[in-house]
Amino acid sequence: MIMIKRLRLFSPHSRSILWAMLTFVLFSPLYTLADNKEEIEAEVVYAEIWQLDIQQAIGPASADWMIRSLQEANSNAIDLFIIRLNTPGGLDKSMRDIIQEILASSVPVAIYVYPKGARAASAGTYMLYAAHVAAMSPATNLGAATPVQIGSPLAPPEPERPNKPTSSPENNGSQKDSTKDQPTPSSTTSLRKKQINDAVAYIRSLASLHNRNAEWAEKAVREAASLEAEQALIQNVVDYIANNTEHLIQQLDGKTLSINNQPHKLSLLPFKITTLQPDWRHKILGVITDPSIAYILLMIGIYGLIFEFYNPGLGGPGILGAICLLTALYALQLLPISYAGLALIFLGIGLMISEAISPSVGMLGAGGVIAFIIGSVMLMDTDLPSYQIALPIITAMAVASVAVLVLVLNLALRSRKQLVVSGITAMIGAIAEALDDLDPIGRVRVQGEIWQAHSSTKIQKGDTVIVKSVNGLTLEVETRQ
Repeated sequence: MIMIKRLRLFSPHSRSILWAMLTFVLFSPLYTLADNKEEIEAEVVYAEIWQLDIQQAIGPASADWMIRSLQEANSNAIDLFIIRLNTPGGLDKSMRDIIQEILASSVPVAIYVYPKGARAASAGTYMLYAAHVAAMSPATNLGAATPVQIGSPLAPPEPERPNKPTSSPENNGSQKDSTKDQPTPSSTTSLRKKQINDAVAYIRSLASLHNRNAEWAEKAVREAASLEAEQALIQNVVDYIANNTEHLIQQLDGKTLSINNQPHKLSLLPFKITTLQPDWRHKILGVITDPSIAYILLMIGIYGLIFEFYNPGLGGPGILGAICLLTALYALQLLPISYAGLALIFLGIGLMISEAISPSVGMLGAGGVIAFIIGSVMLMDTDLPSYQIALPIITAMAVASVAVLVLVLNLALRSRKQLVVSGITAMIGAIAEALDDLDPIGRVRVQGEIWQAHSSTKIQKGDTVIVKSVNGLTLEVETRQ
């Protein structure tokens, strides 16, 4: 109060200056604290963590998206790349492409089986073993990594055939030669053993990279063994169990990993997570690489081109057919297809077309339908349920093909029974009127047109004549009886 009373002694201008100085002195520490706080916040460096979710079978679409995302992560030198996985398995080629990219990555890759109730079966188990960090949520499982047999689903395994016993020279044939009395493995059995042994060697090599349980890995391949999360951690199959992504990151902070044979220490706190969303390329590939969709596109493409060839100039069926056919062929080359099955489909369609063009009492059509159905069933060269063409779709396409065959056949037969109503051939037998005296050449009017005509007999102007034949641009006519 004393200071305020003393301020009144100064002039108004002086008091304004003093008040400004007093305000600056009192509040400048607050501004300084605010500036320091902003500087402290600016100095905080957040660990850059990317994550993407794979909640489907491993195939061309998911492999393409995962590989492109991991390559971008390496270009941006992020701190951790997390793949949250829930898969029943997938294609061997797609799985190996993903694993090769993980092994070549300079960014640490963590595969996390998520959410609760998820699984990393078959191909997912191999991916877990390849990752720098293998983690699982509670109530999840992995395993059942036996490779699914690739080949025609219609071809049953060939039984083993024992060799005929031979006589031993020591006992003059009284006893069987034990070395010869062994079953001879069939080619199917030998191929299966090669697949199993190759898969065992592959998963054991992945286990050795990060010192994980190779014995159990072999058991998962040979015996289709499975483990739940707690046992997987106890048996050194995975590295961590985490309730969520944040829990996993907290456990990983400060850990040292081996990346490309070099130690790499993780510094992940504080962190910023970026969840990657599927782009248009992944969505399109996911649709067209579905075996049923690719099969439908193939059929639309083939029939579109057939309709265009039957009716040249329409344009629409041909353009649509070409687009669908090229899209289907692109999708099929990404999938494990049987070329024998594809050839049978084309053979079946060719036989049905032949039946429509030149009817043979249904023999060509029946053979075409049978070849078409067998080829459709054989088209996918794998036993994986996720990559099979649905039988209802095959049935529907076969019925549609038969319907098209019957329709085209009926139209062809009707057209053959009808009289020709256009063209030069339709002129023969037509009634004409002589516009000049034909002796032997003159003009006639027929079907509203004026033609040059020739007659072997003299015909007077105005007479009615009949067209006998057409010779170039001249009609051969005669007097109407």
